[in-house]
Amino acid sequence: MEVTSSWDKWVEDALSKLESLHLLRSLRPIYLRNEPEHPIKADAPIQDEFQVFDEMQQWDRSSVEIQISDATFQKWVNHISSSGDEADSRRMESPQRYKKLLLFSGNDYLGLSSHPTIGKAAAKAAQEHGMGPRGSALICGYTNYHRLLESCLADLKKKEDCLLCPTGFAANMALMVTLGNVGSLLASGTKSLKHERVAIFSDALNHASIIDGIHLAERQHSVEVFIYRHCNMTHLNTLLSSCPLRKKVVVTDSLFSMDGDFAPMIELVRLRKKYGFLLVIDDAHGTFVCGKSGGGVGEEFNCEKDIDICVGTLSKAAGCHGGFIACRQLLYILLPRSQKVEATNTIKRSLFYIFDCYTSTCCGCIPWYDLAAAVIVARKEMWRRRAIWDRVQDFRTLTGIPISSPIISLIIGSEDKALDASQHLLRSGLHVTAIRPPTVPPNSCRLRVTLTAAHTRNDLERLTNALSCCLDLKEISVNSSNAYARM
Repeated sequence: MEVTSSWDKWVEDALSKLESLHLLRSLRPIYLRNEPEHPIKADAPIQDEFQVFDEMQQWDRSSVEIQISDATFQKWVNHISSSGDEADSRRMESPQRYKKLLLFSGNDYLGLSSHPTIGKAAAKAAQEHGMGPRGSALICGYTNYHRLLESCLADLKKKEDCLLCPTGFAANMALMVTLGNVGSLLASGTKSLKHERVAIFSDALNHASIIDGIHLAERQHSVEVFIYRHCNMTHLNTLLSSCPLRKKVVVTDSLFSMDGDFAPMIELVRLRKKYGFLLVIDDAHGTFVCGKSGGGVGEEFNCEKDIDICVGTLSKAAGCHGGFIACRQLLYILLPRSQKVEATNTIKRSLFYIFDCYTSTCCGCIPWYDLAAAVIVARKEMWRRRAIWDRVQDFRTLTGIPISSPIISLIIGSEDKALDASQHLLRSGLHVTAIRPPTVPPNSCRLRVTLTAAHTRNDLERLTNALSCCLDLKEISVNSSNAYARM
């Protein structure tokens, strides 16, 4: 079944409807002062300010070697709640003492948050262009640098276009509502009839941002929602085959943040060809980590062309801030312009601002230098990807646990046991957080360990030795495939 032609036709019709209602809005980029004569392009040779390195440097360790105040440490290890006031220097009666920790709970997978090239790029941009966004994107907050960064990310994801968002969370929210609005805009009346709605099939363990976006679309009566068991393609096939709705979307995390397992991409692609649904992946934890050039899970499984929409973030492996939606050009045109039209032809303000302010918080007026530097460094410093997957292999070798990614989910069960294990690691100088409800289902509390390119084999030995003192690693489950999240 041809996916592209059907959805392109529906999106074209939705855009025509918006135009007929005089609701199409234009993005008109402004050019910032101190504009260079020859703006840097993503495929241009690396210039001096975008210096890259071919091995780990001393400053890389600052992304995993952290410290907390002794007061914070004592409260944490003794189960005493804290508002963070102990870090307020104005309240200190004596000099602070600090506890050094090795971080195993962050999402800075490549260690780029401490990269000097990216820091220098951000400082240079701030000095030359200032900080504030000036206004929302549809007024005056969208610049040529935003557009250049979008093109750079579209190239990374092998897509026609890309839309920047303030966060990955906002990107998923915006996308789910937009897809629902296709059904609303093409409805024969003022509200979508059931057969006119968009059917969204969502993995049971998808990220909260996807779930919240679907909830918002549901409240507008524009979608019908179907939850399939985690990574269970037999269940998804059954739901798809029994669904009479024509407009179908399947959305899934590509690399699940709490379980560390990959979506079954090859099976999803096969079902996409069979049923003609729009395939959406949230590649927040795969971007820059997976694939030879850092293109993500799609590149890793050689199925980039079969992924219709890829949502990503710049706050994890890129070490910066912001989110994006990479997609076909028609969807790019629709995304910030698909405001829901009520029966009275008024625009729902809350939804309007989901889209209209996306560049206002996405790096203000310094979007290109630091984020483009991060994208270029992440792609060019390929040793970082090799290092992180070497650490994955180290963990397998040291523990015998067959993990599949840098996200290691050690399922313990009860909340008390998870907290006790986390505090044992804390006393051993290791920052590993216990994950509890509502982030995960009841009785599936866990230690979520994350590996990065800045970790070493010695770090892994220290971690596994401490884990073996508080857990029976031979009995630990490393995923919770039978656990379901409720929509």
